[in-house]
Amino acid sequence: MINIPDIFGSMVFNDKVMKERLPKDVYKKLKETIDDGSTLDINIANIVANSMKDWAIEKGATHFTHWFQPMTGITAEKHDSFISPTSDGSVIMEFSGKELIKGEPDASSFPSGGLRSTFEARGYTAWDPTSYAFIRDNTLCIPTVFCSYLGEVLDKKTPLLRSMEVINKQSLRILKLFGDTTTTRVTTTVGPEQEYFLIDKKLYDKREDLQFCGRTLLGARSPKGQELNDHYFGAIKPRVAAFMKELDEELWKLGVLSKTEHNEVAPAQHELAPIFANSNVASDHNQLVMDLMKTIAIKHGLVCLLHEKPFAGLNGSGKHNNWSLCTNTGKNLLSPGKNPRDNTQFLLFLVAVIKAVDEYQDLLRISVSSAGNDHRLGGHEAPPAIVSMFLGSDLEAVLQSIEDNVEYNQSLAAKMEIAVDVLPSFKKDSTDRNRTSPFAFTGNKFEFRMLGSTVSIACPNTILNTIVGNSLCEFADLLEKSDDFESDVNNLIRDTYLKHKNIIFNGNNYSDEWVEEANKRGLFNLKTTVDALPYYTLDKNIKLFEKHGIYTKEEIESRYEILLDEYSKTINIEALTLCDMIKKDVIPAVCEYIKELSDTALSKKSLSSDIDCSLEIDLVSKLSSLNSCLSKRLDTLDNLLINSKDYEGTLSTAKYYKDNIIPAMQEVRAVADELELIVSDKYWPYPTYGDLLFSI
Repeated sequence: MINIPDIFGSMVFNDKVMKERLPKDVYKKLKETIDDGSTLDINIANIVANSMKDWAIEKGATHFTHWFQPMTGITAEKHDSFISPTSDGSVIMEFSGKELIKGEPDASSFPSGGLRSTFEARGYTAWDPTSYAFIRDNTLCIPTVFCSYLGEVLDKKTPLLRSMEVINKQSLRILKLFGDTTTTRVTTTVGPEQEYFLIDKKLYDKREDLQFCGRTLLGARSPKGQELNDHYFGAIKPRVAAFMKELDEELWKLGVLSKTEHNEVAPAQHELAPIFANSNVASDHNQLVMDLMKTIAIKHGLVCLLHEKPFAGLNGSGKHNNWSLCTNTGKNLLSPGKNPRDNTQFLLFLVAVIKAVDEYQDLLRISVSSAGNDHRLGGHEAPPAIVSMFLGSDLEAVLQSIEDNVEYNQSLAAKMEIAVDVLPSFKKDSTDRNRTSPFAFTGNKFEFRMLGSTVSIACPNTILNTIVGNSLCEFADLLEKSDDFESDVNNLIRDTYLKHKNIIFNGNNYSDEWVEEANKRGLFNLKTTVDALPYYTLDKNIKLFEKHGIYTKEEIESRYEILLDEYSKTINIEALTLCDMIKKDVIPAVCEYIKELSDTALSKKSLSSDIDCSLEIDLVSKLSSLNSCLSKRLDTLDNLLINSKDYEGTLSTAKYYKDNIIPAMQEVRAVADELELIVSDKYWPYPTYGDLLFSI
């Protein structure tokens, strides 16, 4: 029986370990660095490094690495052993403060969007002491930021840390206006729910598309899908339960607060949800969650699919980003309290978020943009590409009373009576949940539901922190000059709500009526990544990031280039993989089946000319016609891929792939999927959807 308190954080150099192992004055200095951002002296770093090394070696570590998050969207690491040679030919185990604080990985081979040339190779990693070091696979992993030789930001962690400082600084300005002199730090907290699929590895190994692209590029729907809703919250199958058990244990060792696990809507789909952590730590932890899901699944003969849409016609996988604001004194600044109408501080923070989401819809949409997520957004399992907010009836009534300048008649919380004497009654929540909303208020936090399952949560939270911090900055600039704070703050709340209430929608975001209504309200409907990304470099967005020191203009432009290039390359890999599958497997398989049917018909005819061969003849005719059509559509796709080389510039290339390659792939798939339904299983070269989804 595992003792969770004993193993939790056992592989983390956390505050408890530091307090036990470091001298008091060193621990105090390190805490000041972590809590206040003060500079860490190299002598202190040397003591910390030595203590960290001793602890890691006791835990079985032989190497260390600076663990960072380049613009690939995944983590990167270069391992160095602790050994150092001695004069007598033996070795000692050493780890210096300099090695702890700084590393020098090659920066030329990571995406830089033009910030770095191939010959400009030097890059730096720098220790982030706000995220604890941990041990993974006998290696001490030190979370770091990553930048170029000239200081350009090449990672996802640095902007996130900067955005956290922005919202901390601006929140403290607001709290001071309300007389709060005890709060010294405000942090954004995040709890990212992670959806994923598990399939049998033996079947995965037979699918080239899953191996190269993470999703099925062809595949007819199985007779049974998710229409009975019998998988959602259903009993967890033994192989999956064993995987979840080991995943939890390994995450707990790394200090990840894995809390909830259950079956999701689609067959073979599941979800893991953690307890909240500050945005930086939550981002690091989510990278560990995704990595461990993949490695532990293999040990159980499974493969974890994190693609946003592995199977057509079924729910895709997202990552719900539960975001809130908390003080170091334990207050949740997005908690309405018992009387939200009289909670002026809460209302000011609320309208700051409303203003931010309305003014920067484009940036929020960009933060979740990818070729994979384009398949998911707008489907009836994910929010649409239109950004809007759900507040619920109670908060909407509060804001409406402010708009109308009337008293708010607060209704008492109703009791839920189930009409069975033995069952207890309980208070209903103040509002229902809206699972169709991209950005929903859920009691004391906002749930940003547009994130795809593979995305690093660093980017969405960087943008969310920045835009809300900007609203608070503008509010503070006004209110700090006020001669009548109470009157001015109430007017500011009312005026902000009136100006930005168009972003609020409490209805069905899936409906066609909402698309029309959103258009009337002037909201963006950026359906694809290619539609959204050009907004990244708008003057208003560049000015926002430069104002708060998140990115320079050049760093924004580099990210724009990286994302467009990644989009085109992703589609190109998928198209090439599809061509390979059709040419080498599907067309030959259909030909083999046609041959068997033809031989059968000829054999029957040789026995007697009176034997009916119409079935074989009709099938051969239909298969031949479809196979010929498939070949022609494949030729079209091949030619389009060749023509893609004629396009220069990341935007024009991405548009070409969106407008030409993707439709051509869909045309090829439509014929291949029709063939799958009539070709014998004996000849069809790939495991079917039924095999993949119902084999565990």
